[in-house]
Amino acid sequence: MARPIPAKLFESRFPPALLAAGQRVVDRLAEAGHTAYLAGGCVRDAILERPIEEIDIATSATPAQVQALFPATRAVGAHFGVVLVQEGKHQFEVATFRTDLSYRDGRHPEEVRFSTPEEDAERRDFTINGMFYDLSARKVIDFVHGMEDLRRKVIRAIGSPDRRFEEDHLRLIRCVRFAATLDFRIDLETWEAVRRHAPSIRDIAVERLQEELVKGLTRPRASAFLQLLLDSGLLAAVLPEAAAMAGVAQPETFHPEGDVFIHVKQMFDEARYPLTPTLALGVLLHDVGKPPTFQVRDRIRFHGHADVGADMARRILSRLKCSKDVIERVEELVRQHLVFMHVQEMRPSRLKRFLRQPHFDEHLELHRLDCLGSHRKLGHYDFCRKALRELPPEVIRPAPLITGDDLIALGLKPGPRFKEILEEIATLQLEDKLKTRDEAIEHVQEKWLGGPTTPTSNIER
Repeated sequence: MARPIPAKLFESRFPPALLAAGQRVVDRLAEAGHTAYLAGGCVRDAILERPIEEIDIATSATPAQVQALFPATRAVGAHFGVVLVQEGKHQFEVATFRTDLSYRDGRHPEEVRFSTPEEDAERRDFTINGMFYDLSARKVIDFVHGMEDLRRKVIRAIGSPDRRFEEDHLRLIRCVRFAATLDFRIDLETWEAVRRHAPSIRDIAVERLQEELVKGLTRPRASAFLQLLLDSGLLAAVLPEAAAMAGVAQPETFHPEGDVFIHVKQMFDEARYPLTPTLALGVLLHDVGKPPTFQVRDRIRFHGHADVGADMARRILSRLKCSKDVIERVEELVRQHLVFMHVQEMRPSRLKRFLRQPHFDEHLELHRLDCLGSHRKLGHYDFCRKALRELPPEVIRPAPLITGDDLIALGLKPGPRFKEILEEIATLQLEDKLKTRDEAIEHVQEKWLGGPTTPTSNIER
């Protein structure tokens, strides 16, 4: 039950300041006569020698007792026995040992009963997450055979898988995320329960689903996560538009790797991790418009799939309640991912505008992955990299030669024509056809005012 483990193994995986702060919280609880252990994911990751970013603590102290012991606390779930404790610069979730009684919504227990460490372990999700660590004795407290499953690289539900997933539907997607990220296999009984309960994932708040999806897609082995989502039926339940990519054939000349879903997985295999959420979602959704635009003429074609996909991406991410910024960035990634095909033919002004668009680094990386996940030809990517090296920022993003105030000074009235004039000036500037403010004003006078009626020296600079 209690297993010794080298203290150095634990301590080397924790940021020193975080571990020291956690030790102080545990010590204060112990001094007051309470049992307190490190719990859950940090124990798992320490045993696996994985980096740790946060510490959860399980204790025999009630929420009221925890709050009485620490000056900076916040009860985030006192009904469930959870209190946030601030210790220096670090925050800890301190939870009272408990047993969950009936669940009403597939997410939260209607009632809990404070209990023992053993009962607390038995109500958790998977054996590898059900262990505690006693900092004073330097021992793992393992009531659920989590150490054995860690050695065997197995994700196994604690007790009845059906009951665990009925209690909390979010555990379904967490199961496949843990299996993919850790490169573990899922116990057969647990896997069969995941498939049976997959449709119930729709009952979970979309914000929580979004969080789990982003975690799985931004970290290494995202392609394995995606495959498990598909095989389990979870992808069809959460993102049917993405599941529809599986089996959609592509022209072998450009996509020797296979269907659209395989292409997306290969892009994740080629990625440099961690990915930003916007880039990860861009990879997932960049070809989501292919299934509805699939047609066979002289060959397989997907006419307009970038625009169709961009509109679909906006709807999907809105459904997942992503932020406005995320939605707009991913929508643009999807809409513009084919523009790279034309970069070597672009006029200088259009190329400069393309290179200077917001978040171009993500557009360029999506294109690189798109190539590496298919034909592996990086000519357009290399061309853009070369252009970015050779064109200084002031050439790609020059200060405007003139503004709307200059047009007003020339006698023009504000209106729709202003935008047309200023865009024309900007284009000529990017093509090096206009280089100075005086040249720009002269151009406006000659084209838009019928001649140089106002000396440029009289226009306020």
